[in-house]
Amino acid sequence: MASGFDPQTMDPHALALLYHSRVSTQVYESLVGRDEQFRLEPALALSWQAMDERTWRFKLRPGVVFHDGSPMSADDVVFSVDRARQPPSQRAFQLGAVAEVRKVDALTVDFVLGSPDAVFPEKLPFIGVMSKAWASRHGVERAQDFNGKQETFAVRNANGTGPFRLERYEPDVRVVLKANERWWGRGDKRNGNLDEVSFLPIRQEATRLAALSSGEVDLVLDPPFQDVARLKADPGLTVMQVADLGQQYLAFDQSREQLLDADVKGRNPFKDRRVRQAVYQAINVDLIVGKVLRGQATPTGAFLSPLVDGSLAELDRRLPYDPVAAKKLLAQAGYPDGFAVTLDCVNIAWRENVCQAATAMLAQVGIRTTLRSSATNQFFPKLSQATGTFVEFGWTPTTDAWATLNALFHSFGQGGAGTFNVGRYANPALDTLIDGIRVEPDLMRRRAMVGVALRLIGDDLPYVPLYRRTLSWAMQKKVKAVQWPDDIVALRWVKV
Repeated sequence: MASGFDPQTMDPHALALLYHSRVSTQVYESLVGRDEQFRLEPALALSWQAMDERTWRFKLRPGVVFHDGSPMSADDVVFSVDRARQPPSQRAFQLGAVAEVRKVDALTVDFVLGSPDAVFPEKLPFIGVMSKAWASRHGVERAQDFNGKQETFAVRNANGTGPFRLERYEPDVRVVLKANERWWGRGDKRNGNLDEVSFLPIRQEATRLAALSSGEVDLVLDPPFQDVARLKADPGLTVMQVADLGQQYLAFDQSREQLLDADVKGRNPFKDRRVRQAVYQAINVDLIVGKVLRGQATPTGAFLSPLVDGSLAELDRRLPYDPVAAKKLLAQAGYPDGFAVTLDCVNIAWRENVCQAATAMLAQVGIRTTLRSSATNQFFPKLSQATGTFVEFGWTPTTDAWATLNALFHSFGQGGAGTFNVGRYANPALDTLIDGIRVEPDLMRRRAMVGVALRLIGDDLPYVPLYRRTLSWAMQKKVKAVQWPDDIVALRWVKV
């Protein structure tokens, strides 16, 4: 399999990035998983139930062993969840409600919450379970500090319970996984037949496709947009497509009184909503989708996909592209001649191309934008450290809205709130609403509250919503896979 991205680390709790999850979830399993229709299903937990409004009990699957042969028990689950919810784990934002994780017996765990959460199991995908003994033996009781460039044993080694075990990880070269013959789910009729999988990070688009054409690669997760039509017409290939659960945004520094990378002194233009709206209306997303992305995306004015529970389809309409209105807004905000600023973007071709198109459009209204492209290991820390001034980034949510609202739009604070609030946007009224969504037990009322929060975000424009990709996987005809809307391949179901 080939992609433009390297997973960066094998530590299951160090990162909350799609490109990391694609690999780590094959090795490390969570208490709950997803079926072919992307619905929650049992994984390491056979069942779960709310004991009272603040306690959830999970019954663990018996007979599960780690890749080193040691049995999994409640002690490992308690250790792993505590590890994931403590800094520097980037998964802590999902677990802010957890006050305590308690072992009841060897195969039973209670989650005690600080406040009620009617959909708590939705928080647990991506919280991989590690062996407590293995972590202690190798000095990795705490998650890797990825932003601090920490090197630990868990970066290049792994010991999960998943359908595949890590054979080796060579950063930016390859990850080799081998089938775990002792996996508890080996007898599932949905299973594929893979013995070994190599993930190859190939940044150059032409090189990725050449590897597919030559047969060196069986599956490309991110074929270039301009080549999708040609790939569909190739009789030797299959192209699978689905609407992305995630989307792309532009984020603004809204915390500093003076921008770091701008020619405006003593002021921060992005604190003014009129400036943020000017950026929004200066960018012709329809043209970007049509020309740069070759129609392989959908422009959006929403901040969460309609596939997310509580998100409203009516919020998907964008403000009109209107450079004249954008100039007027800038003048009203006190920037009649515009200003200069730097836009950060990851150095993957399609995202660079979108950023280049956006900078040209912004220049037309007086926002003179310099594009700064960075490698993934330099770019992604900017998101959680909030060191960018103006940033293009993407986010793939779960089907529950709260985790995304808490991670992206809540004020930065304790318990993982605002972990990926790139510009450190703060709105106390929105914080109260997001906190209320987490504890609201009535699902209909909860969905209504999500709609109110999304309308409030749309009114305030802390980010500019751009588009949702059409996810395309190009593969040899001999490959059969299940395509999820989060762009992760469940390798256990792949057949060759």
